[in-house]
Amino acid sequence: MDGAAHGNLLGFWAWAYSGLVGNTLRGALAEYIVALALGVAHGTRVDWDSVDIRLPGGRQVEVKSAAYLQEWGQSRLSGISFSIAPAEGWNAVTGEVEPNRLRRADVYVFCLLKHQDKETLDPLDLTQWTFYVLPTAVLNEYRRDQRTLTLSSLLALDPVRSDFAGLRAAVLAPGHGHAP
Repeated sequence: MDGAAHGNLLGFWAWAYSGLVGNTLRGALAEYIVALALGVAHGTRVDWDSVDIRLPGGRQVEVKSAAYLQEWGQSRLSGISFSIAPAEGWNAVTGEVEPNRLRRADVYVFCLLKHQDKETLDPLDLTQWTFYVLPTAVLNEYRRDQRTLTLSSLLALDPVRSDFAGLRAAVLAPGHGHAP
């Protein structure tokens, strides 16, 4: 070898980004799945934007993910909780930092990779996911400063439960923020 890299982009992607069960990539995969359902999975994902998905018409969507199974060895299934902490944010549209700590999205989509058998776990199999849709206003009424939300607490807030096929309708339902 002459010291030059002999890889290619596809090889890099396979090497660095094939672990879809890990917390970081599972979160990005969940955003992609929701974007697919909403018909906005074109272009490139914007890292660090103050919301995960911006829909035509102004509706903003925050996507959170959790799973019972992890990449590492486990003696039991993971407990399910989602981060919902209000935060500062950088707005990718304006290029401005939004310093107030709040939840900027109109609606949250909580994506649960519900499959519980590691031998057959496939995060690309959309039947292994369940989606819960909840207007941000409900989270803010629940506890404005709450940082995490367990699955049982989420279910107590009566979210719309959906599979992939019904996700678009659930997110665009009246009462979930801006008109579509």
